[in-house]
Amino acid sequence: MSTLVLCVDRSNDIGRKAGLPTPVVGWEAVRSLVTDVGLADPEDSNVNCLLEALRVSRDLRDEKEDSIVAVVSGVNDTLVGADRSLAAQVDALVDEYDPESAIVVVDSASDERVVPVIESRLRIDSVDRVVVRQAHDIESTYYLLKQFLADEELRSTILVPLGATLLLMPLLLTRFEPQLAFAVIGSVLGAALLYKGLAIDQLLAESPERIRDALYSGQVSIVTYVVAAGLTLVGAFLGALSVTPLTGSGTSATLISTMQFIYHAVPWLALAALTASAGRLLDELIGTDGVSRQYLNLPFGIVALGLVVRGFAGWFLQREGILSDAVLFSWALSARQRLALFIVGGIVVSVIGVRIAATMSENETLEEAVEQ
Repeated sequence: MSTLVLCVDRSNDIGRKAGLPTPVVGWEAVRSLVTDVGLADPEDSNVNCLLEALRVSRDLRDEKEDSIVAVVSGVNDTLVGADRSLAAQVDALVDEYDPESAIVVVDSASDERVVPVIESRLRIDSVDRVVVRQAHDIESTYYLLKQFLADEELRSTILVPLGATLLLMPLLLTRFEPQLAFAVIGSVLGAALLYKGLAIDQLLAESPERIRDALYSGQVSIVTYVVAAGLTLVGAFLGALSVTPLTGSGTSATLISTMQFIYHAVPWLALAALTASAGRLLDELIGTDGVSRQYLNLPFGIVALGLVVRGFAGWFLQREGILSDAVLFSWALSARQRLALFIVGGIVVSVIGVRIAATMSENETLEEAVEQ
């Protein structure tokens, strides 16, 4: 197996500084070329590129593999002309030595752009990019920026919100106070990042197709989702109405208002979640694949979660005297007893749901075993 180790110099720095025509072929010729280029410009990264080509060729030779080391360059003032000149040199090497594959050695992004030109003429097994150690951080940053700018999705996620923010900043600073302007800019930038980070754009793009498929397929869940959305609005509305203005300010007043909202909104929110899960459960029952265990657990989990959350909200309100003591079978319940009752109720409901789901799953497994 013959491998061509090819050092690529698209800008013809090697040929110009050494005063030699390319291609340069052979171990001794390339090693002599390293000395000529190094003496002409010791700071030239092409010296490292040539040495890397020699090292790769030596390693292949140590592995008992035939290798040919060569240097090609683009001898022309224009990029198109340089690439054509480089392609002609590669064609000449392929015709003369007939290698089976190539290992391309480059030292810059510009040289790496001609890899497809070489690949169209010869199979490339590897591209060896040489980065000078002193400039490693700068070179790595350049390649990262290059990859970033080449990714359309990353550009739209980062650069578009950042550019819109920079355009908006002067307008806000001229019309509002700096604190308000920076607050608005931060909110807009955060909303844009969350919009992309949570894939809300994909969800909105796919929503019309999903709704259309659901309507055409006759799914019950599409109706129950609409009902659940209405119940959610009702719960939020009633929760907001239940918040009473309190004297004083600070964390305690905010906490009490939040607990009032949660206490009155949770039943409606739980009912909305139950309605949505009921529609999904009906779709599973109507389908031919049967009901999965997670859909059986979901309604019980919603009820259990609603009981626990309402219990903690009621505990806060009863401690502050906003909520009157609960009465169970003519017994007045304290705040702790009321909370314990709700927690126990939530655990019981959750256990019942798990047990029912497990029983139904076992029955389905037995039926499948009997059918087989």
